[in-house]
Amino acid sequence: MPIRLGLKKDGLVNKRITEREAIAELRDGMTVGIGGWGSRRKPMSLVREILRQPVRDLTIVSYGGPDVGLLCAAGKVRKVVYGFVSLDSIPLEPHFRRARESASIEAGELDEGMLQWGLYAAANRLPFLPTRAGLGSDVRVFNPELKTVRSPYADGEEFIAMPAIELDVALIHMNRADERGNGQCLGPDPYFDDLYCMAAKRRFMSCEKIVPTEELLREASVHTMRINRMMVDGVIEAPGGAHFTECPPDYGRDETFQKEYVTAAQDPELWSEFKKKYLDLESEAEYQKAIRGQV
Repeated sequence: MPIRLGLKKDGLVNKRITEREAIAELRDGMTVGIGGWGSRRKPMSLVREILRQPVRDLTIVSYGGPDVGLLCAAGKVRKVVYGFVSLDSIPLEPHFRRARESASIEAGELDEGMLQWGLYAAANRLPFLPTRAGLGSDVRVFNPELKTVRSPYADGEEFIAMPAIELDVALIHMNRADERGNGQCLGPDPYFDDLYCMAAKRRFMSCEKIVPTEELLREASVHTMRINRMMVDGVIEAPGGAHFTECPPDYGRDETFQKEYVTAAQDPELWSEFKKKYLDLESEAEYQKAIRGQV
């Protein structure tokens, strides 16, 4: 479904869209990068929209948290490429752990630095980048397709040749954005949303609030402007859109809800009740009402 974007009077494009319009671009078998970091600043409203759609057989690239777990639980995933998958305050993501242990997904486990370097290579349109990350570990045992290269200089050092991780679609979440696609991260964990966007063919950014461009620097300095409009194809205003992960300074992680999520994941009956209450809903607006106890 093509997204219709409107021109403003100044000739710049208004990129405001909805979660549904963004996720309508996904197709079976695509490689999707999901920004954020563990249980921090994940684009969860976009993940929840994936759950509502029939798309499946996805390869997910992520420093994973509940984004990966929910998609695995819903049977949407063929492969996960990851540096880790954790809920931070709860070390193991239960749905991902089950999928990994049962081999219901293909696992592409990488050193955290290797994943970063793979995205960086794709962002720079390079086939690979040399890295020391992963050397001396079993990463090549579990990823036998990885090759090594030697420095052409006098040192002759051997490196892992980390291949580019090219993405069909990137999904990220920021604190603030304007309707042109400039995005601002106000929290302490800005990793690695800019690389996801630059490594992807299509890029969608949800945010806590869309503000006029001139207001983007009222809360913080220019260094918080991690995303520029050239990196983004669509902007979604989604207050609370990172829930139940944290999105400081707007809100912290919902630890009570996260514990409920993990408890429910241990029992099929409890998970069925959890899904019915929070996930089997028609829209993000209904989810936000449900977590506030309004339905």
